[in-house]
Amino acid sequence: MGRSQHADLRGRTLFITGASRGIGLAIALRAAREGANVAVAAKTTEPHPKLPGTIYTAAEQIEAAGGKALALAVDIRDDEQVRAAIERTAAVFGGIDILINNASAISLTPTRATEMRRFDLMHAVNTRGTLLCSKLASAHLARSANPHILVLAPPLKLEPRWFAPHLPYSLAKFGMSLCVLGLAGELAAEGIAVNALWPRTVIGTAALQVALRDAPADALRRVRSPEIVADAACALVKRDSRAFTGQFCIDEQVLREEGVSDFSPYRDASAREEDLLSDLFV
Repeated sequence: MGRSQHADLRGRTLFITGASRGIGLAIALRAAREGANVAVAAKTTEPHPKLPGTIYTAAEQIEAAGGKALALAVDIRDDEQVRAAIERTAAVFGGIDILINNASAISLTPTRATEMRRFDLMHAVNTRGTLLCSKLASAHLARSANPHILVLAPPLKLEPRWFAPHLPYSLAKFGMSLCVLGLAGELAAEGIAVNALWPRTVIGTAALQVALRDAPADALRRVRSPEIVADAACALVKRDSRAFTGQFCIDEQVLREEGVSDFSPYRDASAREEDLLSDLFV
């Protein structure tokens, strides 16, 4: 697939959904270290009782890392909030170069155990949110020299095993993957790359720690840090948008293509590579 073509992200503007914590924040900080402008588009304005981070603490961290930050309170289910946030980002930073569709809602429950309001939430955030943000940002992206939409979504493999255990979530998540497939073709003429990125292993976010609080003690050691996804994401959005689009990428493979062969910095020192937990849909 080739290596990144652009040296760094200095001066480029990223609009990242769900960037107050987890993988979204890791991508924001990785880009900030290269001097990027980052719009933090997320709902969390007050501290969560179990999860650290708000849009304001994220913005502070981005500035401290060397980037410029814009904290935006956005519920990506709300059309006008998204529209206003994208327009504000373009006005403050002079445009938008990269959209990271990271925000996601999850409930790994089978169909009979899933309340429809929970499915509605997952669909609204995952599939509809990705489509909405892409729709509203695309005109700004078309004016960028190397525009990218990157979606945190799984490879588009239509096999029963990816759907049967948690059909409602899979429908909402694969909806994001279908957005990649369709938008890559729709926006190719404008030079806008649309790609997906997914981790090979489970990623150790704060949300995962809450979700696995009743799991075996060693489960949280058998994961990789969000930084591996962040490094892969930043590599992808440096690639030539007209030559690299419509791809479903796995973080580890992206970094191998960039020349990385040692992945030990991304895991607990006491964990062995072969014991890492594979992520969903891989």
